[in-house]
Amino acid sequence: MTQPSHPAVDRVAEALAARGVSAEITWFDDAVTTAQLAADALGIEVGQIANSLVFLLDDEPILVLTSGAHRVDTEWLGAELGGVIRRASKDDVKDATGQVIGGVAPVGHPAPVRTVVDTMLADHDVVWAAAGHAKTVFPTTFDELVRITGGTPRPVEPRAAGAVDRGATASAGAA
Repeated sequence: MTQPSHPAVDRVAEALAARGVSAEITWFDDAVTTAQLAADALGIEVGQIANSLVFLLDDEPILVLTSGAHRVDTEWLGAELGGVIRRASKDDVKDATGQVIGGVAPVGHPAPVRTVVDTMLADHDVVWAAAGHAKTVFPTTFDELVRITGGTPRPVEPRAAGAVDRGATASAGAA
C-alpha cells in the first residue's frame, strides 16, 4: 500500500532524516487535531502527545511543545522567558511553520523557530508529535525532541516547575 503524500509532511520527513531520525510517520483516516483525539487513535495516554503550540513572544513566533496532559500558562511562561506571550493567529502559525493548526510538527519549518520543550514529556519513554498534517504523527523521545528542535527544556506551567530537573538533566547540552 502506498503512503499518502503531502508537501508539509514530506518536509517534516526530510527534516527528520537530515537530523538522523528515521521516524515512521503514521497516517490516520481522520484528522486528530487535539491531544485527546491523537491519544485515543494511538491507544496511549494523553500525556504522551507533544502538542505543538505556536505563540508570539513579544511578536516573535515561539513553538511550545507541551504534554497533552496540561495547558501552557502563557502569563507565567512569558514572564519566565522575559516577555509577553499571546496566542498566534492561524496566519502567524502558517507563516512561522509552513503548516496549519492541528498538524504543526516540531520540525520542517521554513526557518528555525525558537522552541520550548515541556519537561513533563520526559515522564514518557515514547512521545508522539504531529508530522505536518492533522492526519499524521510520528514517535520520538523527549531527548530526541530537544535535539532535533534545538529546543530548550523547561516547565510550561508553575506547578510543573519541579519537573525541570528531570528534563534538564536528561538533555544537558542538547539545546
